[in-house]
Amino acid sequence: MGEVQLAPLNKPMTGVIHVPGDKSISHRSIMFGSIAKGTTRITNFLDGEDCLQTIRAFQALGVPIEKKDQSVTIEGSGINGLKESTTPLYFGNSGTTARLMVGLLAGLPFLSIVHGDPFLTNRPMDRVINPLREMGAQIDGRDHGHLLPLAIRGTQLSGIRYELPVKSAQVKSAVLLAGLRAEGTTTVIEKTQTRNHTENMLQAFGADITVDGDTITVTNQNTLQGTNIHVPGDISSAAFWLVAAAIVPNSNITLKHVGLNQTRTGIIDVLDKMDANITITNEQVSSGESAADMTVKQTALTGITIDGDIIPRLIDEIPIIALLATQADGKTIIKDAAELRVKETDRIEAVVDVLSTLGADITPTEDGMIVEGPTPLTGGRISAYNDHRIAMMGVVASLIATEPVYLDDDSSIAISYPDFFIDLKSLTN
Repeated sequence: MGEVQLAPLNKPMTGVIHVPGDKSISHRSIMFGSIAKGTTRITNFLDGEDCLQTIRAFQALGVPIEKKDQSVTIEGSGINGLKESTTPLYFGNSGTTARLMVGLLAGLPFLSIVHGDPFLTNRPMDRVINPLREMGAQIDGRDHGHLLPLAIRGTQLSGIRYELPVKSAQVKSAVLLAGLRAEGTTTVIEKTQTRNHTENMLQAFGADITVDGDTITVTNQNTLQGTNIHVPGDISSAAFWLVAAAIVPNSNITLKHVGLNQTRTGIIDVLDKMDANITITNEQVSSGESAADMTVKQTALTGITIDGDIIPRLIDEIPIIALLATQADGKTIIKDAAELRVKETDRIEAVVDVLSTLGADITPTEDGMIVEGPTPLTGGRISAYNDHRIAMMGVVASLIATEPVYLDDDSSIAISYPDFFIDLKSLTN
């Protein structure tokens, strides 16, 4: 906590690291292991604050969960084994925990009170609450039940056919989780495919789920069974090093066993289109999730337009892509990304503020930003906006700055990448 001084690097980045386990998969492995029957063993679990909130929530619901470093063991009694918590469930800053848990809790036969920190409390929940109410959910709270804290009076739900009005894996997952307890069939239709970790993991746990193109269907017919899950490295965390190696002169780094789920690899496509030097080797598949090693070397970059169907595949990486664009030759346009305005903070506003403070030529738009490059970055005082991805973007930007960068607070980084500075030191020594 407190201001951190970040010095320019002035030398190449080199080395080999393992990035932490995927945050989305870590969350879901706890959730599905907790509602399955039998033992679930998870390896390479992300030991970050958001995922720890998910563990604590299920422990409060009576699930025996033991964690040692990055390994977790869950002794599940099935979805009907969950018990009413004696205290309100606290989700901290984790939007994934909040939105997915509301879907699950809506169909359980007891009352749940859920809340979060001041930042989560201001994030919109209506996109999840609205389809759940169509299923019969009884949910109340601030702003007609659209903002935390929420009171969820669990009840018998009915399956629905729901076409997603927003490109959101969290909304899709909340409805599918509710469908595991609902009468009849629950179907979700996507206009654009979003990350599919929920579908992959439900299949691994033996749920009655079918995926047919853009249509996903679940029923309550099958009992989930405990299984073993190895969490691949998080490509959203890897993105910071991929970009760093691409922009720090003469750099050459390798990232081991990074998740390459096709719904998450937009950052790889962007690097390719911008002429980055990236090589992928040693690809493997486990529990429906692909992973591989990635090597990146610094080279000249070209500005591009990023829009349309690729946006859901890189929504969390846009802050660091914006930094990448400041070092590319020409104009980079990012659009169709209005979802950034309802993340941990308004990430369009935050990215533009941080990078313009450091000397970038960047202009916000309603649904994205326009970056002119290449532009040398200077030093300055920047805010993390209490957002882990903005904080890490600021740290990577400092590596190529001409003067020191002062970050107001780096504590949010622990949400998704507790060993970020350890890995940074490894790559810059």
